Amino acid sequence: MSQPSAANSPSPTSSSGGGSSPVAAHVALVQGKAPQLASETQRLLRLRLRGAVTLFFMGSGLFLARDVATQGIGVFLPPSEFMPFILLALTATFGVCAALLWSQIPLSMLALRVAELLIVGLPAPVILAVEYSLTEATRTSGRNAVLTPVWLALVFTYAMFIPNTWRRAAAVISLLVTLPIVVYLIDRSAEADFRLLDALMTASPSILLLFIGATIAVSGTHMINSLRREAFEAKRFGQYVLKESLGAGAMGEVYLAEHQLLKRPCAIKVIRPGRAADPQALARFEREVRETARLSHWNIVEVFDYGHTEDGTFYYVMEYLPGKTLGELVDQHGPMPAERAIHLLRQACDALREAHGQGLVHRDLKPSNIIAAQRGGVFDVVKIVDFGLVEATAPPAGRAAAGPGLILGSPLFMSPEQALAQQAPDARSDLYSLGAVAYFLVTGRPPFEGKKPVKVLVGHARDEVVRPSDLNPRVPRDLEEVILTCLAKEPAERYRDADSMARALAACGGADAWTRELAAQWWQELDGPPATPAAGAGYYR
Repeated sequence: MSQPSAANSPSPTSSSGGGSSPVAAHVALVQGKAPQLASETQRLLRLRLRGAVTLFFMGSGLFLARDVATQGIGVFLPPSEFMPFILLALTATFGVCAALLWSQIPLSMLALRVAELLIVGLPAPVILAVEYSLTEATRTSGRNAVLTPVWLALVFTYAMFIPNTWRRAAAVISLLVTLPIVVYLIDRSAEADFRLLDALMTASPSILLLFIGATIAVSGTHMINSLRREAFEAKRFGQYVLKESLGAGAMGEVYLAEHQLLKRPCAIKVIRPGRAADPQALARFEREVRETARLSHWNIVEVFDYGHTEDGTFYYVMEYLPGKTLGELVDQHGPMPAERAIHLLRQACDALREAHGQGLVHRDLKPSNIIAAQRGGVFDVVKIVDFGLVEATAPPAGRAAAGPGLILGSPLFMSPEQALAQQAPDARSDLYSLGAVAYFLVTGRPPFEGKKPVKVLVGHARDEVVRPSDLNPRVPRDLEEVILTCLAKEPAERYRDADSMARALAACGGADAWTRELAAQWWQELDGPPATPAAGAGYYR
């Protein structure tokens, strides 16, 4: 992974190149101490031991039941008055190990290695005892007493279930395949006409199979361990470890991640070279993180880090937001009460005040780009996210603003000037989109709908919108007037800035009716605390 080129001091300026070239500030994470594979190995070892001990417990239990039912007389195990007790002890040990491994009790690496020794080591002396008890029969018949299939089963079980380095696996597996051969030779040495070469020749098929199996098992362990390391490395971005996918969109993918040292959850947005070969798309992605990093408002998603890898993968790290998008809230619970909508919209206005004050137009405000999050113990905290289409009202030298002829944004919440692509949108375009979001919050549908995007764009540009109160009689008149003012076709007829819209919302009758206490009660009683990784993932899709 390459060192970041601008991770510590994000520059607000663009590159001097044209809009089709990637900006100079590459997206790269601060290089830090890599997370240790040991913790991943410990987690995986416990998981694998659970599977192995469960299989062994079931197997020994079945043989115990068979031995008791037939008084030790059977095809596999020889008659023995001690065999039921041996199998009982073995089954009990496996049962105790299984109970511990499946419990919630924390187990150290040493405890897991002891469990590994018991699980893999205990069957070996039992198999040796069985093998030894078969010696007399094999002497008279001339057959080989080495129980090759049984030993190979134990070897491959160890190789498949226990995560190891190839050296450690080779040491354990070599012991497992050598033990039966040594016991066999010791037993044969008691014969009067014993000759080592003859004994080895008699057991040669088993010896060859055991050592071939051991070689395959060690090689497989090495291959599995290498793949595991590669997968582990692929999950890491500098100091961050990917946990799970939160969603994917046209520009990239977003993952729930954790800072390895701080143990702080975060979200990492990734765009791979194959997902966006267009240099303009890459430049837009880079501009998103640079422009977002300039903003510090409480109601705008915070960017922690950004970087790029040697293979051309761009990504940035932002705060993880437990909560739901406004789109998810309405889809799952229906139109909002006016007082809650006002509470959320006023926060969005505060966020836009800072963005517009720095000359930035979001251009893609929609319910899925606004999250009602839980932050600092406060519920219904608005976070505006996804500045992928952000544009400066006065773009820096060397980069032209997206102006006439280029339609960018989401048709359902797009301003008329964006739909017509006849003039570059300004801050009032964002206010139109926020008004469309407000319309959606209180009615459950966008201002204009249609199966074809063109029809929706025409509606924004030409058609009169249905009054919100006609769709939801509970919408108060003062809030309706604020929404309709935002949805005016001409920018000059809308609020001149986000602060003016915020004041109009504050003057509504229900402006202060939705309190922090009500928000907390709603989340706790109706939807549960927004603390799961899936929560708020709508924005990422």
